[in-house]
Amino acid sequence: MRNNYYGSEISCKITSINPDFHAIRTPDDLYGALTKIWCEYSCAPRMRPNWSENNITLGQCSITAFLAQDIFGGEVHGIFRSEGNFHCYNVVDGKIFDLTSEQFQGEKLDYTNNPEQSREKHFANSEKKARYEYLREELRKFLVR
Repeated sequence: MRNNYYGSEISCKITSINPDFHAIRTPDDLYGALTKIWCEYSCAPRMRPNWSENNITLGQCSITAFLAQDIFGGEVHGIFRSEGNFHCYNVVDGKIFDLTSEQFQGEKLDYTNNPEQSREKHFANSEKKARYEYLREELRKFLVR
């Protein structure tokens, strides 16, 4: 499988720091697993009408970025979008990757000088926290198959 997310070319330089996800060693490993897990339920509710198996990363950014942070450490940053939300991505030891960048279908995003995002602020939204917990648990289940 070819990984087309932003930063995939440096995936091998980022390694897991969390032994709880033993089979996930790099962002490529996580991306490969998530392609089997992302679904309409894990998509942000406001975007669900547009979610499809042809655009599985749509509406998955914050929960995916915080899950990646659990596994690889680093920070979650956000690109401010015109609709008033942030598109989240990861920065680990200065290396940037965005596992859900494909949802923008070729739009060039600016990954420079974006604010760090807080888990507390994002997960103050109980619906978003529930989707994150769902994604995390589905990943755990996937890894024991």
